Amino acid sequence: MLKKWIGALTAFTLVSVVTLTGCGTNSTSPTTASAPKPAETKEAPKDTPAASKKLTVYAALNEDDIVQIQKKFKEDTGIEIEYLRLSGAGEASTRIQAEKASPKADIFVGGSVEFYEPLASQGLLEKYSSPNAKDLDAQFNDPKGFWQGWYMGVLGIVLNKDRFKKELEPKGIKEPKTWDDLLDPAYKGLFITSNPATAGGGYIFVAEQLFRLGEDKGWDYLKKLNDNVHHYTPAAGDGINLTATGEFVAGMSWAHDIVKSAKQGYPIQVIVPEQTAFEIGGVGVVKGGANTDNAKKFVDWLLTKPVGEMNTKLSNRYSVRKDVAPPEGMIKIEDVKLVKYDREKAAQMKADVVKKFTEMTGKK
Repeated sequence: MLKKWIGALTAFTLVSVVTLTGCGTNSTSPTTASAPKPAETKEAPKDTPAASKKLTVYAALNEDDIVQIQKKFKEDTGIEIEYLRLSGAGEASTRIQAEKASPKADIFVGGSVEFYEPLASQGLLEKYSSPNAKDLDAQFNDPKGFWQGWYMGVLGIVLNKDRFKKELEPKGIKEPKTWDDLLDPAYKGLFITSNPATAGGGYIFVAEQLFRLGEDKGWDYLKKLNDNVHHYTPAAGDGINLTATGEFVAGMSWAHDIVKSAKQGYPIQVIVPEQTAFEIGGVGVVKGGANTDNAKKFVDWLLTKPVGEMNTKLSNRYSVRKDVAPPEGMIKIEDVKLVKYDREKAAQMKADVVKKFTEMTGKK
């Protein structure tokens, strides 16, 4: 009888242990911690570390753009963005290269994809193709998977209407309608543009002239224009601010940023010349960053319709999504007469073009 009682007690104990183990209670549960463990039971697995809720972003965007992105991304995902806003895509690219041994950023966002290609070729970007990119036009997706296009912008002329009417119109000068009109000596010292070494827009403008006119005539145009340029700014947006406040009569920058400043009440207007160039605004995951999973979530998030609509409303940029309406106050993209811009060639020749341009313009 005693043996039967002991056997029943043993069976009951084993069943109790199995039942506790099968309930999925974690190792911090008081019940599990106090339960006896048979000698043959393996040590319980340790808790999985909590997912990161941070993302470090290098942004080649306007301050208010990245601030709104920071706010909305946290609302939608719970992930906190810590950002460093840089003067242009060139500066962001240079910083990522300098930090390649110990990457500080998780994401590089903003600026033209021409600045992403060199980083990808150096192994500084993580390969990632978002599932949200499948319905986009092929030109907005890197076939190699290292960068992603999420907006599009066209280059334009920013004109200070007040200064133009007071100073140039009385001389019989008409408002510029083409890039060639900017060669008029009347604009000497009154025109401003950006440095192709540091600004995505600055480089695309230079490359555009080479594609528009051909190699020799393109460089001849840039030399003549240099005589009228007061100085070259680090970022494309700088020219808008300086023209809007009346320091210059005209400048070159992104049409969407010009419209944005005009809506704020500045006496400026945008002119989109024929044979203008366009940028594909990029985003890329920095290889070796501390929050790669969150960086991929950020890319996916950027490509959603609500974020596309938010960005279009905020920045006046065209969305890469077909289901997002064009920005208010901007010319319809189908009415823009674009130059035949070879993006792959532009990326390949960038180093040589910037070197030659810098030598040609000196320290201006």
